[in-house]
Amino acid sequence: MAQAVYQGFILSRQQIHLNNRLHLCYWLKSSEGLLKVITQPQQAVLFIRTEDTARAQQRLSAHLKGVEFRPLALKHFDQSPVTGLYCRTLSDYYQCKEQLSDYITLYEADIRHADRYLMERFIRGGAWVTGQVEKKAGFTEIQHARLKPAPQFVPELSMLSLDIECSGEGVLFSVGLVCQAQRRVIMIGEPQASDVDVRWVNDELSLLQALVEELNRLDPDVIIGWNVIEFDCAVLNERAEALGVTLSVGRDGSPMQVSKGNFTRVLIPGRVVLDGIDTMKNATYHFETFKLSYVAQQVLGKSKLLTQDDRLEEIIRLFHHDKPALASYNLQDCVLVWDIFIKLSLLEFAIARTQLTGLELERMGGSVAAFTNLYLPLLHRSGYIAPNLGEHGLTFDSPGGYVMDSRPGLYQNVLVLDFKSLYPSIIRTFHIDPMGLIEGLSAPEEAIPGFNKGAFSRVHHHLPELVAQLAQARQEAKDRGDKMLQQAIKIIMNSLYGVLGSRGCRFYDPRLSSSITLRGHEIMQTTRSWIEDMGFEVIYGDTDSTFVCVPESLSSDQCQQLGERLMKEINQRWAQHINSQFSLPSYLEIEFETHYSPFFMPTIRGQETGSKKRYVGQIQTEQGTELVFKGLETVRSDWTEIAKAYQQAVIRALFDKEDVVAVTEQYIALINSGEVDDKLIYKKRLGKPLNAYVKNIPPHVRAAKEAHSTGVNRALGKGSQVAYYISQTGPKLVQGALSNPDYSHYIEKQILPIYQMLPEVDLDAITLHGQRTLDLSGDL
Repeated sequence: MAQAVYQGFILSRQQIHLNNRLHLCYWLKSSEGLLKVITQPQQAVLFIRTEDTARAQQRLSAHLKGVEFRPLALKHFDQSPVTGLYCRTLSDYYQCKEQLSDYITLYEADIRHADRYLMERFIRGGAWVTGQVEKKAGFTEIQHARLKPAPQFVPELSMLSLDIECSGEGVLFSVGLVCQAQRRVIMIGEPQASDVDVRWVNDELSLLQALVEELNRLDPDVIIGWNVIEFDCAVLNERAEALGVTLSVGRDGSPMQVSKGNFTRVLIPGRVVLDGIDTMKNATYHFETFKLSYVAQQVLGKSKLLTQDDRLEEIIRLFHHDKPALASYNLQDCVLVWDIFIKLSLLEFAIARTQLTGLELERMGGSVAAFTNLYLPLLHRSGYIAPNLGEHGLTFDSPGGYVMDSRPGLYQNVLVLDFKSLYPSIIRTFHIDPMGLIEGLSAPEEAIPGFNKGAFSRVHHHLPELVAQLAQARQEAKDRGDKMLQQAIKIIMNSLYGVLGSRGCRFYDPRLSSSITLRGHEIMQTTRSWIEDMGFEVIYGDTDSTFVCVPESLSSDQCQQLGERLMKEINQRWAQHINSQFSLPSYLEIEFETHYSPFFMPTIRGQETGSKKRYVGQIQTEQGTELVFKGLETVRSDWTEIAKAYQQAVIRALFDKEDVVAVTEQYIALINSGEVDDKLIYKKRLGKPLNAYVKNIPPHVRAAKEAHSTGVNRALGKGSQVAYYISQTGPKLVQGALSNPDYSHYIEKQILPIYQMLPEVDLDAITLHGQRTLDLSGDL
């Protein structure tokens, strides 16, 4: 067989056995087509302390002969020497773990070799491949392959949106498929006229067989969907098993594999299955609910063809009585997912994330795994293995970000100064690092002091360099206008502190996380002191932001100049301070972020103390003025639309020096008139099944329970969003027009609490138009 070199992007990874040896199989998309890459024989590895070697050998002697014990130039964080256990087969590896896990301490035993192989070679998505080449039908197979990183390779991946419709028991009705070339539904039933392209089949067996044919014909690199892994693929796999069908949709005809544990994992050799919900969450999108109907409306301004909560009953009805309508609904769901992926560049985001972290494209969450991927190979090259969870025995919690007591009031000019990526900058400046902590503690007289007895090496560390590389890559992405890469880097950089402070991370140590947060407290407090020494009042501070009140008499241009002067002065002071105190360069960078004019910081409701994380300010944009709300009712999903509309209106009146009493009375009159009933609806999700609510039943649960007991809606369960209103007789589920709403409730709980928040208000000034006496002491 010929030798050749290819460049490609990894789509799937497997651990396989050939000739009773472990091999790794990677499928890559290259410019020349598909590559099936099979490595040379591998050995799966885990680590033990060298002092446990004799006990491990004795334990395994009766069970395994194929395990090689190899002393290594590696050590544990406590400086104990380490031995590697190398296994020729996965069977040996799993037996080794089973025999030893309760007998001695194992290290890095949870890392799949298919992941470790790439990780140790710094392969993150793109790879150069060389080996013995053989052309096959539809792909190129490379045996005895060797891989190395190709970080610049950007793939062009084809996408297909998939969605199934089925009964409540998972019996299939239809499957929708949408890609660049075709939009089609495979539907069980006799052929009928339809507005969409339908391939009619006789039964479930025929539907699954047709699905295999269509997927292989359309041949996508990436299959997308909404909850496509946990639901669509899982149901398809269950029905295929029940009917004895093999879903041979791998690029070489191999079957789809579905495994369930803490989460469902789908493997289709040569393809990626990418879930829309998980990808959006990874990209830090936030929605009131991640139901497709809601997200599509918010992102695209489009709706599903069926939106009611009991749509399963409607789907079943359509299957039996109007299959063309069901086909249209099925196809529309596929189109909505496709359009969301295209508009938000979600596939491009997933590719950028993989190129940065080495994680699989479809990996859910993964902040801890991403950190491990980036850090572990560097740690090994410095002579250490990773510790196990909590081996240091420290249990104290690290404090959160610094939040200053606010000085409530209405201000004309407020400047906001933000530290750019404060926690990553602290990591980089003060050399916060897991290995650096161990090295620093071993030579504290030369180390950089941290907090809670932490000390960090000035020389031996990796995380500061990783932060520097990410910061440079982010700037380069910004210069190129690559927004997806910028976002992916920002998420990873901001996750570094969270990972070190997470008990689910093997590198968790409260001395690490507290040396970041407490240094942040110190920086914020010192910055405040410097600004006040310059003669300005600091009215609030939150994690990395400092709010500075400056004279009312200053114009917008003067405020801009002052903000830039403060920014320059503070950065210079930090550079001088860190150099003189620690003999270190400073990577702290404060930026003049925003000029609010006016700005309002409310008190805590019913108190004179200033609130935290709640304010509103006006900014100037190219389109005019804009109100920016933080933490107030207008940005909270558990308040009604009337409360949000009123707050916008009354704050606008406050800032424009208009009559806030008149605005308040106008909204009270609107509520009492019945003209805004559609804005009196609360929405809240059920956190558990209805029958699990026994004590302290909140209003949305009361409404759902009543609707269930009366048969109005029996589809509400855990995870359902309940739309309800308060009637004269209590909470009711929304079913069309509101019946007998309790307008006094909305005035008491949604209008007047916002009015009371305003400065120098007089409750007696409000005319309530014949309303009963209001009780303003209760909670919402």
